[in-house]
Amino acid sequence: METVTLGRSGLKVSRIGMGGIPLTRPTEAEAIRMIQHGLDLGINFIDTAYGYGEGMSEERIGKAIAGRRDQVILATKGGALEHIEVSLKRLNTDYLDLWQFHGISRLEVFERVIRPGGPLEEVERFREAGKIRHIGVSSHTLEVAREVVTSGLFDTIQLPFNFVAREAGEELAPLAGQHNVGFIAMKPFAGGMLKTANLALKYLLQYDNVVPIPGVESIEEVEENVGIADGNWELTAQERQEMDDIRSRVGNRFCRRCMYCMPCPQGVMIQPLMTLPALYELWPPDYFLSWPFVTETVQSAENCIQCGECEEKCPYELPIREMIVESVEFYQRVAAEHGAT
Repeated sequence: METVTLGRSGLKVSRIGMGGIPLTRPTEAEAIRMIQHGLDLGINFIDTAYGYGEGMSEERIGKAIAGRRDQVILATKGGALEHIEVSLKRLNTDYLDLWQFHGISRLEVFERVIRPGGPLEEVERFREAGKIRHIGVSSHTLEVAREVVTSGLFDTIQLPFNFVAREAGEELAPLAGQHNVGFIAMKPFAGGMLKTANLALKYLLQYDNVVPIPGVESIEEVEENVGIADGNWELTAQERQEMDDIRSRVGNRFCRRCMYCMPCPQGVMIQPLMTLPALYELWPPDYFLSWPFVTETVQSAENCIQCGECEEKCPYELPIREMIVESVEFYQRVAAEHGAT
């Protein structure tokens, strides 16, 4: 498979990578086979996180790459320094090619990360010790991503980017190129909203400095993604029209996870509530329904007093109150289908 240099890191990564969340959905044996098959077909970049499946994703990757560490560029993410050592153990390695601060989506949080004596300085010590080779940030907001790219402090930025949520392509991709920062595109399928891999991946492959990391949960999906990356990326007029049609159907009625709606004065977990259907697409049903984060999120909806303050703060003018009700109803349907009510 063709490779691309991931910005100033100098890492030569496959033109598409593999995202780590859906690796928790199949059995462990199936997940290991998928990862190894991906390596056989030329995928050398795997991205995961400390918290995916309470460590299940990292552990499965670690088992799959045993004896093949030199064939893999490993990226993981965490929210605390102690996560680094745990991730190293789970991933069965003594170094990480890329470690990323996970989910930095507010400017004030980013500023705390980079302040003198802050977390970034601590992570730099891991790099000096050889346990981390490069440092990046994952975010869900363009505002923070701009600061990451222009700060000169990080090797990579990871942000949602797909042909429905295109804002990153209009501004961040060129900016990352100017500053030689690697751009990792998460959620190429818009959190499960887009179903056509051919369109989703070919669209992102038009950007020569963007590396999409589609999640996979079957060998067939691995082969499909590799076939797209190894094929002709040129979009036909018919494909462009199809993307326009999908965008029209989907519209702007989906959460970008910017979190401007939060915190809620009543304690409603607004952003997680609006993305429950997307979360369900990523995790095994039994795990999703028993996950305390999900159950607490659904319970928090009972606190909503329909004040509308969240909608006033939403930069995308989403009908948040209506979407919360829909998400709770979705959860109740799924729970009933799986006998979890």
